[in-house]
Amino acid sequence: MVLFTIAGFIIALAVNAAFPQRAAVTFEEGRLWIVLLNGEEAYRMLLIVLAAAYAIAGVLNGRKPETVRRFRSRAQFRFAMGLALALWDITGTKLQVLPQPFFPGPSQVLEAFLTEGGYIAINTFYSLRLFCTGFIVGVILGVATGVLIGWFARAYYWVFPLLKITGVIPAVAWMPFALTLMPTPFIAAVFLLVICSWFPVAFLTAQGIQSTPKMLIEASRTLGARTPYILFHVAVPHAMSSIFTGIGMANSLSFLTLVISEMMGQPGGLGYYVDQAKVWSAYNKILAAIVVMAVLFSLIMKLIELVRGRALRWQKGLVK
Repeated sequence: MVLFTIAGFIIALAVNAAFPQRAAVTFEEGRLWIVLLNGEEAYRMLLIVLAAAYAIAGVLNGRKPETVRRFRSRAQFRFAMGLALALWDITGTKLQVLPQPFFPGPSQVLEAFLTEGGYIAINTFYSLRLFCTGFIVGVILGVATGVLIGWFARAYYWVFPLLKITGVIPAVAWMPFALTLMPTPFIAAVFLLVICSWFPVAFLTAQGIQSTPKMLIEASRTLGARTPYILFHVAVPHAMSSIFTGIGMANSLSFLTLVISEMMGQPGGLGYYVDQAKVWSAYNKILAAIVVMAVLFSLIMKLIELVRGRALRWQKGLVK
């Protein structure tokens, strides 16, 4: 299974080394720490690192049945990923049968990291700072709002109509007002991220609170529990699954809003980097930024899943 997992990357490496370079492509050199590499060499090094990493992971995961099953379940996808890289290398770099310069090959995409790695890192940190600020504040406000309107009838009467009205309006539509009223572009972008995170978390939290079985509430009152205890020890734990569903939706919406806001007024960030690269038709740099976005989004989703698994560990074995 380990050999099958890394076979795709080995095939991609063999294709890159054996398939002749038909298209006229110039590979620029860049610095990786103290080593000078061009895009083609960096691509081969990446394939070797991926194959070695998955081989080591397969050996280490072979000690427990649970980790073996998890490794086996992703083996076919990893093999297909290696074949996809080989196909992309042939069509985008070796032959360039894809429309150019819109679809560069993997070697040209890696060149962007070699030649502008520091600049990409700076913009990535800017995006992370902006995302974390707006997303965390939006989630906190969303949970608080959802608990209020889900538990208290008076809060539901006054706040829920406002939630419905603002929820259907895309956060980007508020951008002209945010840029005009907020003191800095950064605060304006944070405001947009708070709005797009607030609605799904608040709405699903309220639904989770309201769906608490009445039997549990009455049983708690019979045992002498007061309202605050019932709210935080019965209703909120029951709504936790809905809360994390809202957080997952908020993550997607926030990431989309983040990129759009950076392309329309921010002094930095991955969206700003994409907008700069678009002006110069440097599509390899655009794809490099997209790769970074995909990795960041996947890592954030994985972190949310880990927190969800920890918070809902009592559901293990009870739900699918």
